[in-house]
Amino acid sequence: MTTTSEHVLLRTEGRAAYVTLNRPGALNALTHSMVHRIDAALTAWEHDPAVEHVVITGAGERGLCAGGDIRSIHEDARSSAGVASADFFRDEYRLNARIARYPKPYVAVMDGIVMGGGVGVSAHGTVRIVTERSRVAMPETGIGFVPDVGGTYLLGLAPGELGTHLALTGAAVGAADALLCGLADHHVPSALLPGLVADLARAPVHDVLARHVRPAPGGELAAWRGWIDHCYAADTVEEIVDRLLDSGVPAAKDAAVTLLAKSPTALKVTLAALRRARALGPLEHVLEQEYRVACAALSHPDLVEGIRAQVIDKDRTPRWSPTTLAEVGDEDVDRFFAPSGGRGLGLVTTVFPQEVPW
Repeated sequence: MTTTSEHVLLRTEGRAAYVTLNRPGALNALTHSMVHRIDAALTAWEHDPAVEHVVITGAGERGLCAGGDIRSIHEDARSSAGVASADFFRDEYRLNARIARYPKPYVAVMDGIVMGGGVGVSAHGTVRIVTERSRVAMPETGIGFVPDVGGTYLLGLAPGELGTHLALTGAAVGAADALLCGLADHHVPSALLPGLVADLARAPVHDVLARHVRPAPGGELAAWRGWIDHCYAADTVEEIVDRLLDSGVPAAKDAAVTLLAKSPTALKVTLAALRRARALGPLEHVLEQEYRVACAALSHPDLVEGIRAQVIDKDRTPRWSPTTLAEVGDEDVDRFFAPSGGRGLGLVTTVFPQEVPW
């Protein structure tokens, strides 16, 4: 029988400390106890002079991590108004901030599927490694949620409007496009990963990378920058959809069709969160905003309905409320950013910049 602690395997060898996410049957989806175990390990290793760097990998053949355990979030939002999920988000986002500021190299092996919370425990690291098998995404709008775990921070830094495209559509990108968008640093063929992981116990990170990094196979986004930058620079989601449909580019039309299947509320809140994130500055400020938005989403019907349709019943026919973009007004979006009665992450002691509208 697998115990909770066995969902995160920890070991040290030579220079390295290793974290292995170990729920392969659930694609290593994160639970609250897993977040606590990772955080405690980082605390111990931070003060261990024998540990020079930390390496995170995922068990199984499918990927590093598919995100948070959304089945648990679904049940909690339905039965307990999302209280436990808000606590989970708080500790998860604090862990994301810790990874970004960790004083030792944090090496994330982003092989296979890396989505949602999986991005949070990898793409904030010091060294982010993708392979030809990598599929990196923030697919939250498809379940009535918004990109979180620092996702709006990372996507806000992507060149042009690439981050807006990925945030709204939830599209998964391969190695080259993850590198282009700043979600990863190096490509290593998956066949070389066992050697790379083993070598990290024996040598400094830069020496190991020099032996294993290879050019990434080609991507798509660089060739799409023209229509992406034009269409997603629009002020509203409605105008973005119109520009995509009018562009005459088949891939752009496909993106519009994808957007029209997502939660209208989630799309509008995501666009606002991404634009605001660009003005907030450090990651910690953006995570505080994401926590407000995530807690608000727990009480919105689209999150429960989206998870039901995609994960629980798997009928893939969510009934969004409201059903159209036109029905989601500015006041509906603003509610997601409203002060949350003092509840926050405690990551920053200063107020948000005054020029950012709340």
